[in-house]
Amino acid sequence: MTQTSQDQVLIFDTTLRDGEQSPGATMSHTEKLEIAALLDEMGVDIIEAGFPIASEGDFQAVTEIAKNAKNAVICGLARANLADIDRAWDAVRHAPRARIHTFIGTSPLHRDITALDQGRMVARVHETVTHARNLCDNIQWSPMDATRTEHDFLCRVVETAIKAGATTINIPDTVGYTYPRESADLIAMLLERVPGADKIIFATHCHNDLGMATANALAAVEAGARQVECTINGLGERAGNTALEEVVMALKVRNDILPYATRIDTTKIMGISRMVAAVSGFPVQFNKAVVGKNAFAHESGIHQDGMLKNKETFEIMRPEDVGLTATNLVMGKHSGRAALRAKLSELGYELGDNQLKDVFVRFKALADRKKEVYDDDLIALMAQSSLEDDDAFLQLRRLRVICGTEGPQEAELTMQVGGEEKFIDATGDGPVDACFNAVKMLFPHEARLELYQVHAVTEGTDAQATVSVRLKLEGVVYSGQSSDTDTVVASAKAYINALNRLVLHRHRGNLSALMSSAG
Repeated sequence: MTQTSQDQVLIFDTTLRDGEQSPGATMSHTEKLEIAALLDEMGVDIIEAGFPIASEGDFQAVTEIAKNAKNAVICGLARANLADIDRAWDAVRHAPRARIHTFIGTSPLHRDITALDQGRMVARVHETVTHARNLCDNIQWSPMDATRTEHDFLCRVVETAIKAGATTINIPDTVGYTYPRESADLIAMLLERVPGADKIIFATHCHNDLGMATANALAAVEAGARQVECTINGLGERAGNTALEEVVMALKVRNDILPYATRIDTTKIMGISRMVAAVSGFPVQFNKAVVGKNAFAHESGIHQDGMLKNKETFEIMRPEDVGLTATNLVMGKHSGRAALRAKLSELGYELGDNQLKDVFVRFKALADRKKEVYDDDLIALMAQSSLEDDDAFLQLRRLRVICGTEGPQEAELTMQVGGEEKFIDATGDGPVDACFNAVKMLFPHEARLELYQVHAVTEGTDAQATVSVRLKLEGVVYSGQSSDTDTVVASAKAYINALNRLVLHRHRGNLSALMSSAG
């Protein structure tokens, strides 16, 4: 966005950290780097790239994101202990601009869990923030569960963090408990009561448990917060976080009452929304604000008549403002590679030559099965998981399903398991159950099926079906998604994709041993 004389609101995106904590939303190393690059390109001010001490994979991803950053500040999360902070610094120090974000739970509930009384907690805050500031000059500190912390104690710990060197104080509504008026009053109270509060930036971090995350964030901005923590599509734990697209477009559309500027290029919103939905395995609900499939759809006769006469009658923002183009039917089996590249670019996907070559093969295969390839078909094609590539541990080779009106259904499955092709014939209560049973026989596992969901991408009997699958093993959820004109094939691929995520998560760096055991 063009810089103005208006107050700047910094956009802090935590899709790669808090967003990835959604059950089943684990992203691969490559996917994290691609999302970070898109966030940087669209103008996000601070990217919270991960929790470096959580795992070696998280550390490596944050390190690579830091090395590749161009404009955004790259931030790593750390608990209030020296080891966490050192690990976070080791990861983000490669960035042109780095930030350490450290936190501790300050509400009575969290003090009970950590067995720290108020005095000892204040000492811990001073020690850890001081240590972080000695490593980096850009420090963010958060009192977790701030909205349920006593005001006097909250003021005390915030003052301690500022004196120790924090440059940003983030106020989290960790459990989505607060109300917009309370959110505003809390920021105003801290600005008024805490010495030095006018010298630092206050941030707001809201969760959506009561559906008020965006309202709470905007209320905090009106009260003086100048950084909003958010995620693409509102991804996050439980009911999710404040949605970046909602905050940014609210500030843009209602700039008359919210006179604040951001650096976000809003035309890139749809592209990154689709990518995050694809890699996380969390489809965007159809009526989701700004990025939902129906956000710019009009079916009512009155609405359609108004739109034909003057679009402003029923649209407060233009689809083009968020990077959305109208669906049309120009692509087919005779379309060439240049036309496909142009269409994908129009939809927000910029592909290298090798990527285009792979997608073109898939497009041709799809066009042979469908007369008309819609924009939504191409979006589904782009959403095909990277876990379906030639390097995946599990790969679907052939599938034949035999259905009858009596008795169990039968699935003949050929699947590559760790480089070895295996065949099985299995039965089940329906074709999908038979397929899943066959997969489990070729790759035995204890994961439980938590979700199986199907929706059509476009209309007609030749429509692609997008299938989402979630598996749960030892408290961890793994998701998979796939699209195909054959619902059973899409189901098998989605199930295999979820298992590939399980394999990557549980056997990272030890695939050779897993392949031996699978053999």
